[in-house]
Amino acid sequence: MTKITDFEVIRVSLPFETGGPRKGMRPSLDAWLSMECIMVKIKTSDGLEGWGEAFGHAMAPGTEAVLNNIIGPMLLGKDARGIAKRIDEIERPMHGLGRSGPMMYGLSAVDIALWDLAGKRAGMPVFRLLGGDSGILKKYASLMRYGGDIDAVAENVTRAKQNGYSTIKLHESTVPAFRAARNAVEQEDNICLDVNCPWTVSEAKAIAEEILYDGFHWLEEPVWPPEDFIGLAEVRAEGVPISAGENMTTLHEFKSAFEAEAVDNIQPSVTKCGGISGMKRIFTLAQAYSVRVVPHCFYWGPGYNATAHLAASRPEPTLLETAFIDLIVKPHDLFDASESSLDLSEKPGLGFEADWEALSDYVISSHSISD
Repeated sequence: MTKITDFEVIRVSLPFETGGPRKGMRPSLDAWLSMECIMVKIKTSDGLEGWGEAFGHAMAPGTEAVLNNIIGPMLLGKDARGIAKRIDEIERPMHGLGRSGPMMYGLSAVDIALWDLAGKRAGMPVFRLLGGDSGILKKYASLMRYGGDIDAVAENVTRAKQNGYSTIKLHESTVPAFRAARNAVEQEDNICLDVNCPWTVSEAKAIAEEILYDGFHWLEEPVWPPEDFIGLAEVRAEGVPISAGENMTTLHEFKSAFEAEAVDNIQPSVTKCGGISGMKRIFTLAQAYSVRVVPHCFYWGPGYNATAHLAASRPEPTLLETAFIDLIVKPHDLFDASESSLDLSEKPGLGFEADWEALSDYVISSHSISD
């Protein structure tokens, strides 16, 4: 048995610059000044350590508490090789704590860490363990929200294009901002619109009709609430490609979206939907419904690495979402928003090697337990 001997949760908050006005990602939220990351480190009796990430951001304190007080103690002394069994024996008895939220986010981190360990034990990168052929990936730039400032939108879209990105995503919700981005680059460049669930179905349909011939690559999460898949399908019928999925956590939610014919692109988040194992199940389901997979990845920690390995495991080219921000320090070699591509190399596991000398000043808290 390869026993789990140590379980550590580390919460880090990195300040960043956006290249424009500082706004919350949703209109009612305060300006976003730093990006939090909840990391999990699992050590095993064979001397290895695996890294995972749980969805953090504003939910970080809750996710951290669940990991420290519930999930971690349930894992100590267990065999790290049985990934499916380890997740199942926590998820089933704890389902009453929610099929979304901190419990699922914490389980996602554990799953990622166990896959990191599996790759290291096998002596190969996770993308190869999953059947991937090449670790070279193209990325797409995911811009911050500039509050409708069309000059900031145009400037940052142009900056992303100059850095080599040909697919660029906004987090704006006004047509003038959409068109400022569209006009800042060539028609062959892809402009994606992530509006973060602001509209009723009728409002979203009106916007989709207005922008139908502007050539946008996709319209993401236009409807509130995000689980209104029937309403989302109505918006899709207007003809603009629809993307969604970062707020779904269970396989049955994804199945419901597919059955409703609500999306052209599905965007599962590895730190929310059950880690690498959950993502694999969603990939298979999406293939059965002929839905394109473009993973959500607005992270800089081990979840970023995990999403990169998952993208590299796919037979078709899959873009890696990368937050187009300037972090105060470079957290590890793989995350670099100024580059439009990356190479995972042949490092075993996820290849996550944090620069703890640089990160140490930004650690909010850490908690570890041992068997």
